[in-house]
Amino acid sequence: MKTKKLGQTGGSGLEYDFIYGLNPVLEALKAGRNIKEIFLSTSRTVSPEIIKIEKEAGNKNISIKWIGKDFYSRFPKGHQGVAAKVLPKTYIELDELLQIPSKKKEMPFFIVLDCIEDPRNFGAIIRVADAAGAHGIVIQSYRSVNLSSEVSKTSAGAVEYVPISKVVNIKHAIEEMKKREITIIGAEVGWGKLIWDVDLSGPIAIVIGSEGKGLRKTVRENCDIITNLPMKGRINSLNISVATGIFAFEILRKRCKNI
Repeated sequence: MKTKKLGQTGGSGLEYDFIYGLNPVLEALKAGRNIKEIFLSTSRTVSPEIIKIEKEAGNKNISIKWIGKDFYSRFPKGHQGVAAKVLPKTYIELDELLQIPSKKKEMPFFIVLDCIEDPRNFGAIIRVADAAGAHGIVIQSYRSVNLSSEVSKTSAGAVEYVPISKVVNIKHAIEEMKKREITIIGAEVGWGKLIWDVDLSGPIAIVIGSEGKGLRKTVRENCDIITNLPMKGRINSLNISVATGIFAFEILRKRCKNI
């Protein structure tokens, strides 16, 4: 598998990141992530989740260090007294990402993010992608959020299971998808058809625009279809991860009906 490393390059190539939170650490263990060491707070009570972490770590010969609360001051709130030192998460090449559906003998379903910048939105979208059965996510290498410990935490560990490709240019990725007869559906407030009226049965990539600005004009022009969600309230937009969830589960709902 060809991968691209997150974070710094050079040196030995063994720079480590931290992830934090019960679910991110447990899912990293289950998924076989390269973990150097696990840290548990001495102020934590032993819970079923902690027992699972200890068991998984023991099976993989990963050391656990019980450590005081001062260690966790480096993390945002929500660390739950659990952290792990891990090799950075890797991205996969676009070509490999696009081969996943055929290997699984499934109808392609991808999520393309056009310059999403908030790590919490990114993490929530990764969680949506995993739950809705998307084959992967495409992001751009600049003006976009990267994988990070905060993304991992917000995704509740789903980042371990959702393949992500980082490309230089979203438009080129869309062109590659079109060559594979994948329909490109752009999501934009107040534009195009309602999502309920769009044929979602074929190969699909749903393109989600950035917080506040939506799809860039050049990206929108490369979409085959533009779709939106009906809005009845006084606020004419949804949080981007919430909107992505609605689009993704409408795709899943229609596909389940056709099985």
